[in-house]
Amino acid sequence: MWLDKIVLSVFIENMIDKGNPDPLVTARDEFVAQWGAMGNAWGVNRTMAQIHALLMTSDRPLTTDEVMEDLKISRGNAHQNLRELVGWGLVRSVIRKGERKEYFESEKDVWRMFCIVARERKRREVEPALKALRTCEEQTRGLSGDKAVAFNKQIKALAAFVGQADVILDRVARSEESSVMPLILKMLGKPRN
Repeated sequence: MWLDKIVLSVFIENMIDKGNPDPLVTARDEFVAQWGAMGNAWGVNRTMAQIHALLMTSDRPLTTDEVMEDLKISRGNAHQNLRELVGWGLVRSVIRKGERKEYFESEKDVWRMFCIVARERKRREVEPALKALRTCEEQTRGLSGDKAVAFNKQIKALAAFVGQADVILDRVARSEESSVMPLILKMLGKPRN
């Protein structure tokens, strides 16, 4: 009986070593890689997005060492990006009684994650852009000449549009899914499940 267990154990190890990994691990690794690639489009670096994906799909909080090992990144890189994710509110630090290591877990609620990202993008990107547009509009408001008038008109239109986006992002970031999703789906013409 014990010999059967040893043979089975060696067989399983050889299967994994020969390119037959656990399909769940393969899918998770692919998700982590793709989430990292999409991170740049959302204004975060690849490693930060990969750490977020790893924690989001983990069934338990992970230590910095576990994040480093899984993603093959340095301690400084892991630490810096974990702190940034905590700062955004996408990840929380978890302290376990009697343990010196700090653990991290991701927000799992998709709507809350979306609201956090919307709020952070609004703060980091939309608000500074709106401020710059309004400053340019004020500086060129009293200028004469066709070019100056056309420039002012274009900047004013952009500021109005970005201002509307700011209001929308603010409402979305402060809302609950139950009140916003039906409106969004209605605007898109899609029935809600």
